[in-house]
Amino acid sequence: MVNGAGKLYMVSTPIGHLGDFSFRGVETLKAATVIACEDTRHTRRLLTHYGISAPLVSFHAHSSEQTIERLLGRIESGEDVAYVTDAGTPGISDPGGILAERALARGLTVVPIPGPAAVMAALAAAGFSADRFVFLGFLPRRGTARAEWLGRVAESDMTTVCYEAPGRAAALLTELAERCGSDRPAALARELTKLHEEIRRGTLGELATYYHEHPPRGEVTLVIGAARPGAGGRSGAAVESLEDVMAELKDSGSPAAVAKELSKRLGISRQDAYRLLTR
Repeated sequence: MVNGAGKLYMVSTPIGHLGDFSFRGVETLKAATVIACEDTRHTRRLLTHYGISAPLVSFHAHSSEQTIERLLGRIESGEDVAYVTDAGTPGISDPGGILAERALARGLTVVPIPGPAAVMAALAAAGFSADRFVFLGFLPRRGTARAEWLGRVAESDMTTVCYEAPGRAAALLTELAERCGSDRPAALARELTKLHEEIRRGTLGELATYYHEHPPRGEVTLVIGAARPGAGGRSGAAVESLEDVMAELKDSGSPAAVAKELSKRLGISRQDAYRLLTR
């Protein structure tokens, strides 16, 4: 701990319902010298609701090194800095983790102010075992990284939680149904704690069909049940390497046909598959 330094408070904020904000969270923000946040306009509405007048500074995923240094410098000079994400607990799929890591490396004190988190809310209502679970955040958009991500979910013997944008949720459910088996249990939670909250449970196949017909709106959290021991199909198979698939498909048809199959096997776009074939 640095003598005379202030503290960095990681303050959890509501993910929807403003009544979920803790008394301690409100008091911490009221006492802070400055509040760092992802979106000042969004956070200002929250502060206005609770009568909090501390000044705001912007800190987001694209903030410069100078911004981080300024915040750390303020803490070192004795100021208390609070960090809030747009919603939920800081450090979970947002830049708060970077700020906390850098503060700790400088010998500064980081204080968690617990509260709402979409991960925990979805787990509590999904109806799956949460004694052990894995949180995988947002999945990679394409390429072998996406295929490896899907493979981890397929083979996991623990409940898995992830985030997805509403416009891509149905496609993800389809991919998961193909990789994990369409009968794998899952739950999709959207707009948690808000007016139109929905938690729909079923199998991956059922959810994929439903959300292709009824595209979800709002923030989406997906909970996938653990793989059954000895389950067959692709859920139990190791993720195929690029080299193995390329070798198998090399002479199996026209470039277009091979690119189509490569795209399916590795979870990448056909354009990316064709580039791999012609590199």
